[in-house]
Amino acid sequence: MSVQCETVAKQAQGAELGFFERYLTLWVAACIVAGIAVGRFVPGLVETVASLEVARVNIPVGVLVWVMIIPMLMKVDFARLHEVRQHARGIGVTLFVNWAVKPFSMALLAWIFIRGLFADWLPADQLDSYVAGLILLAAAPCTAMVFVWSNLCRGDANYTLSQVALNDVIMVFAFAPLVALLLGVSAIHVPWDTLLISVVMYIVIPLAIAQAWRGWLLRRGEAAYQRAVSRIGPMSIIALLLTLVLLFAFQGEAILAQPLVIALLAVPILIQVLFTSSLAYLLDRKLRVAHCVAGPSALIGASNFFELAVAAAISLFGINSGAALATVVGVLIEVPIMLLVVRVVNATRGWYEAPAAAGDGR
Repeated sequence: MSVQCETVAKQAQGAELGFFERYLTLWVAACIVAGIAVGRFVPGLVETVASLEVARVNIPVGVLVWVMIIPMLMKVDFARLHEVRQHARGIGVTLFVNWAVKPFSMALLAWIFIRGLFADWLPADQLDSYVAGLILLAAAPCTAMVFVWSNLCRGDANYTLSQVALNDVIMVFAFAPLVALLLGVSAIHVPWDTLLISVVMYIVIPLAIAQAWRGWLLRRGEAAYQRAVSRIGPMSIIALLLTLVLLFAFQGEAILAQPLVIALLAVPILIQVLFTSSLAYLLDRKLRVAHCVAGPSALIGASNFFELAVAAAISLFGINSGAALATVVGVLIEVPIMLLVVRVVNATRGWYEAPAAAGDGR
């Protein structure tokens, strides 16, 4: 285990769950209900908030994402980024799952469930569109939200930043060809404005703010830095819950109007997340990757860049298409599913580290 991972492990052992973290499942359920209720009973307000966007990136959601991830990005120490080379196996596992497994496994699951098992319960004229939306969702690895998942599983912040940055670079070149291959479409219009604005909004700007704040605090002393990190930590969970309210409010009408379609589309997404996160986690364990890297490795391998997927679906198939709805379902169930994966990663830490302990003779 690296020095960085030993530090993360010690912090995890000494940290107590806060009020919001302890009952997070309850808060998530309450926020889902609240979001649907807001969308149902205050549609005018929801439409106004939803209209505040640039290149289909919603500004209020973007601000909440800043509040979520800045506390995590403050833990990034650029002076120690060279240590990420120790985690090459974890990076390799995540790249393999993200680019060689996930898009193709989702295409298979979509064919099995949408065109096969569930075909009689779905609108026949939208089957191909639903499949396309699921593929678009799987072809784009997540960028911002993984910092939240990494923090909740006590992941290495430097590794997480490096992995996300590498995925962003690959996505610029691989997203369009990969989608074109799986959809059988010769020309894929990539919403470059959405991709670039999302990367700048969710990575570049909050990272700059976090590092400037970190530097200012450290100049005042390590104690001042630790106090600040401790105080702003709960803000991440609060922002996560508010984001959940907004996302479900935006789609409240669709959920109430098509509950069966939403539920059926959620099945392959759920299986996909559980399969890809488990695959990454088991490969990391087989390769003796440290747990503070394996956790975020599994989560990055399973999560999706839903802003890009939604924008691409709307651009290719239209805002009222089955493809757009399928990507939105991915948005709706991402948080609850990823929180489940976080819980599993944290609960299995002892099992995960058992082979390493046995190999050390302990």
